[in-house]
Amino acid sequence: EVMQLAAANDAETTRERYTQIIEAKTAALFAAAAKAGAVAAGRPGAEAVALETYGRELGLAFQLVDDALDYGGLASAMGKNAGDDFREGKVTLPVIFARDAGDEAERAFWVRVMSGERTEDDFHRAIALVKRHDAIAKTLDAARAHADAANAALQILPANAYREALEALPEFVVERAY
Repeated sequence: EVMQLAAANDAETTRERYTQIIEAKTAALFAAAAKAGAVAAGRPGAEAVALETYGRELGLAFQLVDDALDYGGLASAMGKNAGDDFREGKVTLPVIFARDAGDEAERAFWVRVMSGERTEDDFHRAIALVKRHDAIAKTLDAARAHADAANAALQILPANAYREALEALPEFVVERAY
């Protein structure tokens, strides 16, 4: 959270920095929760590590979808208002994709709005730029890759109803965007 606050309003935030932020914020929480279950159940170390990896990848997918929903989802589906990240100056992956694909004027727009100089109409322009550069689709593709990695981590676990339940979660996380 501190890393995210430090990066707020920094329009030059890179994808690498953004990934570090969501790894430390969301993915670490999911990883710890998933590993804790294995440790509490006394499962072998390899299974605990696999579940930790699963949780980290699931957390990354979850956060990516959450960030995509801020620019392209329904408020009722998200449990938050569309544009909250934008208004708070959070540079998320959809913004990074749109900024990096934009021309000079578009990059100047992102610098201005992410630094805190926003008008009433700026969120609508931000959505238009995110859509123009397929930033939502690219973000959801990244989320799908993490969801696939989460499920791949589970292959060490015995095939049973518990693993099947865990395997269903990444798909649910990504599909909530639709």
